[in-house]
Amino acid sequence: MRWLINGKSAVQLDAADRGLHYGDGVFETMALRDGIVRFHERHLRRLAYGCERLRIEPPPQGTLEREIAELTAGTPSGVVKLVVTRGTAGRGYGTRRTSAPTRVLSLHDDRVTPASFYRHGVRLRFCTTQLGRNRALAGVKHLNRLEQVLARLEADDDQADEGLMLDETGRVISGTMTNLFLVRGGSLITPALEDCGVEGIMRGVVLESAVSAGFETRICDVRRDDVEAAQELFVTNALIGIWPVRVCAGHPLEPGTVTRNLMDRLAAQGLRECAV
Repeated sequence: MRWLINGKSAVQLDAADRGLHYGDGVFETMALRDGIVRFHERHLRRLAYGCERLRIEPPPQGTLEREIAELTAGTPSGVVKLVVTRGTAGRGYGTRRTSAPTRVLSLHDDRVTPASFYRHGVRLRFCTTQLGRNRALAGVKHLNRLEQVLARLEADDDQADEGLMLDETGRVISGTMTNLFLVRGGSLITPALEDCGVEGIMRGVVLESAVSAGFETRICDVRRDDVEAAQELFVTNALIGIWPVRVCAGHPLEPGTVTRNLMDRLAAQGLRECAV
C-alpha cells in the first residue's frame, strides 16, 4: 500500500481527526486500470457533492487530480481510496474549532475476483441488519459504515458473495457494497435511495447504458417479494462492474439477456472484467 496524507507520504493520521472519532467525512473507492483511474471525474463530483451535503470544504479538484497522479505513477492496476474528513478538533460534536479538512489517499492491490462471478453469477442472501433512514445522509458515501460492516459479517458467516440490506420498513435498498438491479415485467428496476443508501457510480453508468439500449428503467421502492419474483438480478459497484446473480436466498437464477447486454456495453467502455 501507498499513502498520501494531505499531499505528503505518511502512514499516521492525527489522533484527533474527526473521521476517526465520528465518521465525519466522505470517501471514494476507485478502480485503477491500465494506469488510468476509471470514472475519476464522476468520483470527484460525487465527493464534492458529499462534502457539500456535510458542509465540509471540498479539496480543490486540481489538487486531488495531481495527488492521484502522483500516487498511481508507474502502477498499472489497483484500487485508489480517497477519504476527506472535516479535520481535527477537540472533544465534542461542535465544529467551530475544527482545523482544515484532512485528505487521505491510498493505493491498494486488486482483489482477485473469480471469473465464475461474471460467467455464472454470485450468491446473495438477505441480511437481518437494517439500514437506518435519514434523508440528510441518503445517497452520500459518508464514513459511517457500521451497518454495512455488520451485514457483511452475516454474509461471510453464510458464505454468500454479497448480502442484501433492507430498511426498517421492509424496502430492499442495496447490497453491503453494491447497488441492486432487477429485471421484472420487461423493466429494469433499481431501488429508490431517497431515505438511505449510496448512489453508486456504476449504478449511474448502468442506468445511462440501459436508457441508451432502449430498456425501460424504473427507480422505485423494491420489496423482498419483488426481488424473489425477478427474472434477472445483478449487483454493481465501481470496482466490479456488474455481477450477475445465480442464487438469491436459495432461489436459483440465470444471468439473462438484459444483464448480458449491459455487461457487453460496459465491456465496450473498457470494463474488461465484464467481457464474458
